[in-house]
Amino acid sequence: MTALIGWLAVACLAVVIPVSALLVWTDERAPDTAWAKTAAVWRSVGQTLRLGGEVGSPLRVVLSVLLALMALFYVSTIVGLITTAITEELIALRRGHSTVLESGHTVLLGWSDQIFTVVAELVAANANQPRSAIAILADRDVTEMEEELRSEVGDTGRTRVICRNGRPTDPAALTRVSPATADVVLVLPRDHPQEDAEIVKNLLALRTAVDDSRVRTVAVVRDAHCRLAAELAAGPDAVVLEIDDVTARLVAQCVRQPGLSVVYQELLDFAGDEFYVVDAPDQAGRMFADVLRACPTSSVVGVAGVDGTLRLNPPATSVLSQGDRLVVIAQDDDTTVTTHEPAAFDESVMANRPPAAARPERVLLLGWNRRARHIVRHLSGHVAAGSVLHVVAHGSESLAAEVRAAAQAAPALTVTFGPGDPTLPGTVNEVDLSAHDGVIVLGPDHGPGQASPDDRTLVTLLLLRDRERTSGVPARVVTEMTDDRNRVLAPAGAGADFIVSGKLVGLLMAQISQNWHLAALFGELLAPQGNAIHLKPAGDYIRPGHRASFATIVEAASRRGECALGYRTRGIARAGNDHEVRINPAKAEVRYWGADDEVIVMAER
Repeated sequence: MTALIGWLAVACLAVVIPVSALLVWTDERAPDTAWAKTAAVWRSVGQTLRLGGEVGSPLRVVLSVLLALMALFYVSTIVGLITTAITEELIALRRGHSTVLESGHTVLLGWSDQIFTVVAELVAANANQPRSAIAILADRDVTEMEEELRSEVGDTGRTRVICRNGRPTDPAALTRVSPATADVVLVLPRDHPQEDAEIVKNLLALRTAVDDSRVRTVAVVRDAHCRLAAELAAGPDAVVLEIDDVTARLVAQCVRQPGLSVVYQELLDFAGDEFYVVDAPDQAGRMFADVLRACPTSSVVGVAGVDGTLRLNPPATSVLSQGDRLVVIAQDDDTTVTTHEPAAFDESVMANRPPAAARPERVLLLGWNRRARHIVRHLSGHVAAGSVLHVVAHGSESLAAEVRAAAQAAPALTVTFGPGDPTLPGTVNEVDLSAHDGVIVLGPDHGPGQASPDDRTLVTLLLLRDRERTSGVPARVVTEMTDDRNRVLAPAGAGADFIVSGKLVGLLMAQISQNWHLAALFGELLAPQGNAIHLKPAGDYIRPGHRASFATIVEAASRRGECALGYRTRGIARAGNDHEVRINPAKAEVRYWGADDEVIVMAER
């Protein structure tokens, strides 16, 4: 466009200057000197729009009209070119092809069900920031993306959400969201494991687009086979999550500890209290046991060293060094306050009950998908010897062979298989709920062009609820779902757990993107070894029937080598759950501790 305007100006001057010279030289009133005539020509060129009313000889009239027409042509053409340029820029903006001029923003690559959770959580996390931005690049129409986000997420407050069109595997398209100047880049998972290779291509394209810039990256794959390739493609400044394994770990943990999914939900979203890493210079030189009670409104769970290492639930006698930071659960990153005097506790009501011995468990698994073999493996690593997992799933001999292969990889767990369709009443009615400590409900794998696996899961839950009603035996049910919108439709009983894989991964990505230390924290909580979150009877810490402050619970847990995070108690029923979870209560909070109450702790497995 610039070249067109330039050549048009040259062409116009090529006519205007000679004609102006003729006008001056043919004017009887023209000056005598050549310099004065040249100045007159220059004035004529500059006043072209004011010509057209010249009188005199016919030649002068024709020349003045020619100048006026040339001026009119030039001005109208300039207006047309500028209008065209503006229109093209507006079209480019509408198509999402313009470059985002931001720095310190968050970039999302790809489009999947997790995007609504990630955007909503990032908006909540940045609510106290004066200015923030999220740039999204996906191979979709920009208008459609904006409308879906507006419908699912709603008002984004001070956070600007900018959508751009383009393939995330194209380095040229990646530059539209300025990843080199971003604070963090999130690569969203695809819908099917077969598309994990696209994630690897995204990461390779990202490294090409940012040249030598080191950008923090969080990516998600579904299958373990692509995780190593994704880590190599992403580089050292990246965290790669494996959605199938994370989901399986939580399912295996929740079936043994009912209510644990609600605890993770509270810790992972930004609506309540969550993990932060904060400075505490006044706590240097103190033992970790004293630091646990030195934060009146925050729950201390670990220490982040000066060298970047993170220690969850360190020994109570360990001493904080200068420069160490605290890993806490708090309402926000600026609400943690430390005191020199730890909160007081009442030793007279503390219990000294030894932990209950592990006993064999019986678990029923209804349905089978690609995550089931991970669930079997994780259950085998945590249950007591003699535990049994009974699988009821609809499939051919190949499914039976897959179940046997999973059983061979779980030597501590006896796995039995009974063919049957969990969506049929006859199959569920044959189940003896009283013989099982917990039930896991899985949907089938989601293939291209197939209905949502949650449809079959909802049918199984309906039949299972009817079986509970007719038999009079309540069941502890853990259900895996793919869409959080289907969770509210589920006919769940009291205390039921739901693991929504898509929302879970979206929450994890949002948390890690806001605090890079949390990658190591969640890595340990979801790993086979190390510390994990447990629900334990309150009677292990406080003598039932007594009133005590939460500081007393914290001290009792510390003496057992644990960090107390909160409690779970029977409360007002809500969302089909007759238990209330309280994360990070104030140390001074005093309440009555009943026999059915549970304490939420972080402890070694």
